[in-house]
Amino acid sequence: MLIKILYLIFAYFCGAIPFAYIISKFAANVDIRTVGSGNPGATNVFRAVGKKAGIITFILDALKGFLPVLFAIHIDNSFSYSVAVATMTMVGHMFTVFLKFKGGKGVATACGAFLALMPFPTLIAFAVFALVFVFSGYVSLGSVCAALSLPLASYFSGYALEAVIFAFALASIIIYKHKANMQRLRRGEEYKFKILRK
Repeated sequence: MLIKILYLIFAYFCGAIPFAYIISKFAANVDIRTVGSGNPGATNVFRAVGKKAGIITFILDALKGFLPVLFAIHIDNSFSYSVAVATMTMVGHMFTVFLKFKGGKGVATACGAFLALMPFPTLIAFAVFALVFVFSGYVSLGSVCAALSLPLASYFSGYALEAVIFAFALASIIIYKHKANMQRLRRGEEYKFKILRK
């Protein structure tokens, strides 16, 4: 039992590593919390620091969700425990102790954690994100649509009710974290990436 608890704490601290802050400081001596949207996440790094820094941030944020969940099986080979580990990585990212408990929105970390938990539904959600992002240019809209698609993909892929409920809970949190983005989107003020050009 002690090992399980210690691993959950370890998962939190893995999720809490503020890669957006670290990479922005290293690459451009910028405090990512003071530029762009102020969100310490991959999208803001991509926009405010550069493409390379943003891509590296996304990969590292995803890995800090993926790896703890992947290795949780060696601590307790149960889906419930893996869910607990996934939750701790996302809580760590969203409420990181290293940035006064003000972290990112959890999309990349959730993507990594769910890729380890439920690969096929996660790939479907990622495909939804990619399609919405490419055709709209809005990362936030793509993230919300992907979050909405995850519990549906989990359900129709035949996963247990526990998995579907967890996916739904995560989707609700991610959508809530994007509330300000959706308000800016309605006002026409949300940052738009120019993906498809005439």
